[in-house]
Amino acid sequence: MLLKKLTLIIIVGVLILVLVNQNIEKNPENITASYKSETEDIVSTPIPFEELTIPYLRNRDYSSNLGNMEKVSENASYTSYLTTYSSDGLKVYGLLTHPVGNKPESGWPAVVFIHGYIPPSQYQTLVNYSSYVDFLARNGFVVFKIDLRGHGKSEGEPGGGYYSSDYVIDVLNAYSALQNIGFVDPRRIGLWGHSMAGNVSFRSAVVKKDIPAVVMWSGAVYTYKDLQEYGINDNSYQPPSEDTPGRKRRMKLFETYGQFNSESDFWKQLVPINYLEGVSTSFQLNHAVNDDVVSIEYSRNLMKILDKTQIVHELKEYSGGGHNITGNTFNQAMKNTVEFFKKYL
Repeated sequence: MLLKKLTLIIIVGVLILVLVNQNIEKNPENITASYKSETEDIVSTPIPFEELTIPYLRNRDYSSNLGNMEKVSENASYTSYLTTYSSDGLKVYGLLTHPVGNKPESGWPAVVFIHGYIPPSQYQTLVNYSSYVDFLARNGFVVFKIDLRGHGKSEGEPGGGYYSSDYVIDVLNAYSALQNIGFVDPRRIGLWGHSMAGNVSFRSAVVKKDIPAVVMWSGAVYTYKDLQEYGINDNSYQPPSEDTPGRKRRMKLFETYGQFNSESDFWKQLVPINYLEGVSTSFQLNHAVNDDVVSIEYSRNLMKILDKTQIVHELKEYSGGGHNITGNTFNQAMKNTVEFFKKYL
């Protein structure tokens, strides 16, 4: 009786093995399906502060459209409008100029204009950088000077330019909005950034990779090591209070990864110069030697790095003009900027 039971168990076991093998032959993926599912979950689990990294920014979507355009002023060269677009679900405002005259068949060339650090409570859409915008607009460019989130009437919290990706996201959504408007040539849109926005515009170009031209004035922080070496001497800077979400996120960032370390696997992913392969942007840097806020060595060091690549780049140095490149130097710097955009847009 015992022998018969053992024989029956063996026969049943053999039948089960045969059926399993047949199923694997028909569906070989079944044997690893569970494992794949588990590993995919592991791989897709975001690391803390992943949203700051270049790989994350490259993989996310940027899609926006301009809202209603409210006329502000007009002259013989261009008309100005206040308008909005969406970025991360926030309504972001901006000043847009439209050239007077017949639109080129493919549309006007355009520039997303990114302001530098100004205390958010003091920022004024129609006042700050008005002469810079005017110079570009009079030379036939659509200019979209965006009020980064938390500035002017733009919704959201000002996230800062160096330890947040908020402003990069705002820039690339503004870029998308210009590409989707009928009077702009979607292939001829560049970026202009001053001071903090030197970093923002450079990171934005490294993320998107095919922005034709970027001009930076008095830019800061391209390697993050340069921030440790040169610092920024901005007396106007007003750090957010400790109870704001942005300040808390930054403190949590440093608690998680420590201060910037060029050998850290996490911090490496924030540094744009580590992701220059495939970037087709042409860069122009403008910097005054007597800039007492952002050292000209920021720009000189970036030039040395770009010298080792095939990326088109140039640095225009000025003996005067200070951090904002004003006075007698302003016109020359703006002429250099216009010539560069006309050449590469």
